[in-house]
Amino acid sequence: MDKTDILVIGAGPAGLSAASYAARAGYSVTAIDQLSPGGQLLLIDEIENYPGLPLTKGYKLAEDMENQAVLFGAKVEYTALSAIRKEGEGRFIALTDSGEIEAKAVIIATGADHRHLGVKGEEENQGKGVSYCATCDGPFFKGKDVVVVGGGDTALTDAIYLSKIAKSVTVVHRRNEFRAQKALQDRLSSCANIRTKLSCNVIEILSDGKKVVGAKLDTGETLDADAVFVFVGIVPNSSLFSGFVDLDKNGFIITNGRMETSLEGVFAAGDVRTTPFRQVATAAADGAIAAHSADEYISNL
Repeated sequence: MDKTDILVIGAGPAGLSAASYAARAGYSVTAIDQLSPGGQLLLIDEIENYPGLPLTKGYKLAEDMENQAVLFGAKVEYTALSAIRKEGEGRFIALTDSGEIEAKAVIIATGADHRHLGVKGEEENQGKGVSYCATCDGPFFKGKDVVVVGGGDTALTDAIYLSKIAKSVTVVHRRNEFRAQKALQDRLSSCANIRTKLSCNVIEILSDGKKVVGAKLDTGETLDADAVFVFVGIVPNSSLFSGFVDLDKNGFIITNGRMETSLEGVFAAGDVRTTPFRQVATAAADGAIAAHSADEYISNL
């Protein structure tokens, strides 16, 4: 069984920040993630609002964060967590695909995944024109007509990104105004090949049996489209921790300002926890606070 002082579950901005701070404080740290480091950073083409970095690529920031954590002495492993339990004060056992890990404190930073529309034609057309990642799939639709569903920061950021690739971009939002930051709304309005459809919903994604050909709206209008990109919120990756720590009604882990969960010795950071604002900067800040709180917890054992 591997032993570590602090186990960080998730290697996105929150997890890597926590790993860096904890390792720099002199603790042995193991950060685990079943995918590549960076979390949703890998789905962002360009980031312009991370402090100190006016413009950077999502994958580059993820790479830099991992390298910094490793430089401070953290160990980053790529393995999936299947179960975790507490066996006494300052003793947690995590079961992973690579074996068991014993830790004195745990920081949960598993992030969240994209929410689906739940409409006809969505699931069966994933990979055939339905996408939740513009930077991943946008290049496949160069010179094509695409639809973006959503009205938040992610939807508008990716619509702007897609406007550089696609022939046209139609943004569909269920409300009569966007929720995104004003700066993004201004940038969206300056893109000549972007049009908006407000106060309406996509109720069906149309296909010819091989690929997406359009999107049907609840207004009765049908939009011709080669792809539909969906950005309508997130679902926390917290199901594994149900019964281990308290969750709110939407499945987000409940914490206080010190990132403490309902279970002593367990902390949560980033998109997986209850928070009024989800950004790379706030996730990194959460990770730093969680590491500091874990430090104090272990020091008092």
